[in-house]
Parts: sequence; structure tokens; C-alpha cells
Amino acid sequence: MLLFSLCLSLFVCKAYPMAASISKTTVPAAVDDPAQDGRWLSQHHRFLMEARDKEPEVVFLGDSMIQRLQDADVWKNLFQPMHCLNFGIGGDSTQHLLWRIVEGELDSVRPKVIVILIGTNNFLNSAEEVAEGIEEIVRNVREKQPQAHILVVEIFPRGEKDNIQRQKNARTNELIRNSLRGKEKVRVVNLDPGFVGEDGSISPQDMPDYLHFSNKAYTKSFTPLAHLVTSLLEEGDQEASVAKESGSGDL
Repeated sequence: MLLFSLCLSLFVCKAYPMAASISKTTVPAAVDDPAQDGRWLSQHHRFLMEARDKEPEVVFLGDSMIQRLQDADVWKNLFQPMHCLNFGIGGDSTQHLLWRIVEGELDSVRPKVIVILIGTNNFLNSAEEVAEGIEEIVRNVREKQPQAHILVVEIFPRGEKDNIQRQKNARTNELIRNSLRGKEKVRVVNLDPGFVGEDGSISPQDMPDYLHFSNKAYTKSFTPLAHLVTSLLEEGDQEASVAKESGSGDL
């Protein structure tokens, strides 16, 4: 009986790795589907098709903060003309984004810039665990897209007033700034224009539910990112032009 129990435990851990340790931020995992409607997987499959059909210069990866960006004016006015793809899914944690990357969302594209915003949904994990998950995402992205500039957006504050999740997000940002500093073509960018007021509160004008952005907040926060992405794209075009000219001499 003991041998049977040990064998069963080994089978469960091997077949369902998340059962051995819940919410491992660095282990790729598909989301649970209690509603059994397959929406999350359908979005992943749509991303795979979009990646095959288009040639994006910029790819956005993340959770609802990225997903909702495509409905904002700043996306339509500044990002859409850059030939961007938005691979954001609401509710995703680091392990879910890792799964999507491992399962091919970046395999059919060769973007010049990749933007990553993830981590606020890992609210059951420590700051150290969330940072490790983000670092693992960057490692996987770099492995698949060695040519791309990777922009890791710091996690935004959340909650009307100061709270443990806001503090943890700030600590996570500090950790990834330190761990990713100096890595080639990787930048950690702070897009918070000052959402937390002097009294420590966040305005519903910026975050109506104290987590997701209003259209106005997206404009304030992501306009500087658009300028940075534009400069990186122009820099890449100039490098390509120089390389072409240097290789165009007579044989």
C-alpha cells in the first residue's frame, strides 16, 4: 500500500506539476478553466494565428493592463501605426504568460521591440517569487527573440489607499530593477506618472476600480512608452541602413 501511494504521488506530481507546489511563478502553467468555456485557450490560439499572419515590429505581452491598452486612444493614435500585436490576457499571472511563450506565441514573429507587463495578479506570491517569474519570462523571451529590445514595465500601484499588495508590487519593481540591470537590450521602465497622490490615495479618475486604467490614465502613462518604442525602432532602422551600406560595396 505504501509503495502504491508513493507511485501515485509521483504520477500526480509529474502529470500535474502545479499540484506539487501551488502557484510556482517560474513554472509554465495554463490557467484553470472552472467555467469550461475555453476562452483563455481560444485567445492563445488566436494569438498564434495573428503571429503567423502578421509581421509586427512590436509585441506586447501581459495581463489585463496590456489587454485593455488596445481599447485606449493612445493605442489607436500612437501604437497601432507601429505595427503592434497585443498578446494580453486578463487575469494572467507570470506562470500563465510563461506557458503562452513556451507554447509558441513568439515563434512566428521577429519583432524589434517586446513590451512585458505582468505580475499584479500574482497576489498570493511574495515579491521575490514574482520577481523570479518576471526574470524567467525575460530569459525565455530573450532565448526566442535575441534580436529584440525587451522593455519590462514596472507593476503599477493598486488599491485606493496604501495596502500590502501595493507595497509588494513596489518591492517587486525594486527587485527586477536590480536583477535586470546591465542585461543587453533589456530595460525596466517606470510608467507611473504619479498615480498615488500626496494623501496616499489613487484617484478613480485614473483607476475607476483602483486597478485598471481609465482612457486618460493610459494616455498619461503610456505616451512616454510610445516615444521610447519609436526611438528604438528608428535606432534599429538606422543600424540596418548602415549594415546594408557597408555590405553594398563592389566585389
